[in-house]
Amino acid sequence: MSSHGTPIPMTSHPAGPLSGTAEVPGDKSISHRSLILGALSVGETRITGLLEGDDVLDTARAMSALGADITQHGPGAWSVHGVGVGGFAEPDDVIDHGNSGTGVRLVMGAMATCPITATFTGDASLRSRPMARITDPLALFGAQAVGRAQGRLPLTLVGARTPVAVRYVLPVPSAQVKSAVLLAGLNTPGRTVVVEAEATRDHTERMLAGFGAEITTEETDEGRVITLTGQPELVAQEIDVPRDPSSAAFPVCAALITEGSDVLVPNIGLNPTRAGLYETLRDMGADLVYENLREVGGEPVADLRARYSPDMKGIEVPAARAASMIDEYPVLSVVACFAEGKTYMPGVKELRVKESDRIDAMAVGLRANGATVDETEDSFTVHGMGPKGLPGGGTAAARLDHRIAMSFMVAGMGAQAPVHVDDAGPITTSFPIFEPLMDRLGARLERT
Repeated sequence: MSSHGTPIPMTSHPAGPLSGTAEVPGDKSISHRSLILGALSVGETRITGLLEGDDVLDTARAMSALGADITQHGPGAWSVHGVGVGGFAEPDDVIDHGNSGTGVRLVMGAMATCPITATFTGDASLRSRPMARITDPLALFGAQAVGRAQGRLPLTLVGARTPVAVRYVLPVPSAQVKSAVLLAGLNTPGRTVVVEAEATRDHTERMLAGFGAEITTEETDEGRVITLTGQPELVAQEIDVPRDPSSAAFPVCAALITEGSDVLVPNIGLNPTRAGLYETLRDMGADLVYENLREVGGEPVADLRARYSPDMKGIEVPAARAASMIDEYPVLSVVACFAEGKTYMPGVKELRVKESDRIDAMAVGLRANGATVDETEDSFTVHGMGPKGLPGGGTAAARLDHRIAMSFMVAGMGAQAPVHVDDAGPITTSFPIFEPLMDRLGARLERT
């Protein structure tokens, strides 16, 4: 069932041409970090374009529970009166992060070096996800975590009273783990160092610098070495959140597989650590054009135009690109059904521990709709069927995962027969306007 209520079964019918402008929500990664860094700053941070999906709203509530004064002034317009680095207060109740792995991991990092105790929980999906990958490095600072096996939620985190700076080498590429360690380093004397062999999304580093932290990044033989000097005074900022490239993936991919489509998605963040999907789609031969390239608030931004692309070819997606598009593999696997030849996606074992096991969820759902999919622990392969694409007619289980639900809604738009999803309710966690936005473009989505 949906993470926030009664299941919402939905059917996506084959659509006519999709056309128009898709005003997708603000970037989720930047929205989370804007609230957290605003709460750790001195003064009032004003945010426009904030994504108001459940995940981000849960982070806003968490910051409020930890002592920040947070106010909504209108759609997407918020202010955060911060408490300063190390100024979090002990919450009165359990902090519920719903479905948001990013939110809970970043907030745990931010509070791990404050002398307070907090208990975290989430929905059934989030409670099943391993948190040891966060609590293990936080323990190096002196924080103590008490939870279920593998550190799963519900979990109580006791912040370090005398935190010690650490040097942490990421065992696997993860922007969430990197960010949690850096946020823990804020209230730690000395220099906290994170080493990543493969670059992951760098919004945290960019935003920390923007808020006044002393942070450097160096490319070495070991990888990217990020050094943060602890106990800065962060200064409140004005933040205009660009639109989310992960959300943009859905109208873009729908346009590529739906005959006659021409869709413009404006003001999309194209941070190099997030743009892997669009590089991959262009490698496949997609008619995808960047217009009006510019920089906003230190982030590269452009308008994306996507047109129906019947001549796409399957490719081997470089494994090194995985970190820059890890959330987009589900919808890429849908597009791969409409390409000629095989699309091989290696180096993606991280997908097994997302909101669901996304490799298995997509493989099972695509097979139910007539596709041939091979999978290993660390890869999956989609055998493309050309522009006629997916036969459709089957039902996919969303598994409480918003990206799985939206990916199969996209699949139905280009398929030969309708595609059904057992519960589209989780979509509201990241893309609350998905249904009306796609309807305006010409999609035929039906709640069943």
